[in-house]
Amino acid sequence: MINNDVLRSIRYMLDLGDGKVVAIAKLVDPALPFEKEEVRDFVRREDDPEYVACSDRVLAHFLDGLVIHCRGRNDSLPPRPVPTRITNNLVLKKLRVAFELKDVDLHAIFAAAGFPISKPELSALFRQPGHHNYRACGDQLLRNFLKGLTLRIRGE
Repeated sequence: MINNDVLRSIRYMLDLGDGKVVAIAKLVDPALPFEKEEVRDFVRREDDPEYVACSDRVLAHFLDGLVIHCRGRNDSLPPRPVPTRITNNLVLKKLRVAFELKDVDLHAIFAAAGFPISKPELSALFRQPGHHNYRACGDQLLRNFLKGLTLRIRGE
């Protein structure tokens, strides 16, 4: 899925303003060169002339910051390295951690979006890429997860 779509969906889901998106991303790295004006350009539609593609670096900082924002910072652990490549599986994992979702919650979220998946399919999404049962998360699957999570957080 396009990083801008993920950012746009999460921003809508949590009803975040541009400044809050920047503040969440800067929880990971306060020196991140990222301002409100860029968020406006990231959430524009692709056909808008001022549209700017959201980089993996910015989305990674935002997702890691979202985990800190939702769950708090654990100062007893060393800071984790920010991923350089964002995949749909990684977005799914970060959102699962940020909102403290269990398997039952994930199944309910997918079912609410009209896209039920089985337990083996779900566990395959969270495996390491080299594992023989690993399954790459497709755009449709992530889109339905974001839709179901939005329904769960914002309501009908």
